[in-house]
Amino acid sequence: QVQVVESGGGLVQPGGSLRLSCVASGRIFSNYAMGWFRQAPGKEREFVAGIVGINWIGGSTRYADSVKGRFTISRDNNKNTMYLQMNSLKPEDTAVYYCATNRGRYVTLDSVDYEYWGQGTQVTVSS
Repeated sequence: QVQVVESGGGLVQPGGSLRLSCVASGRIFSNYAMGWFRQAPGKEREFVAGIVGINWIGGSTRYADSVKGRFTISRDNNKNTMYLQMNSLKPEDTAVYYCATNRGRYVTLDSVDYEYWGQGTQVTVSS
């Protein structure tokens, strides 16, 4: 079975930081790329960041233009855990953030390419 669980969301003031975690299990997640998406009320789900997942080794990442320079995606190969470090947070970053596994080994930007999804974790940026 494939399991994906996010955590680390919460309330933070503009300019603050949060680190999201995603713990995954299963051979599909262990071999394929994965990414972070977010969805705000009334908006479509959008790509945030992705990282290749060939045996948890690759080092290739991609980011949405809106988060470049502020967000960093990474993973711990020993714990099968992926992270999203979010700095300089803005109110427009407010959304439910989802962790998902890609259907292939490399990062793509379309949510339809991702097969298994976590339940989501709420991030709220407000003063």
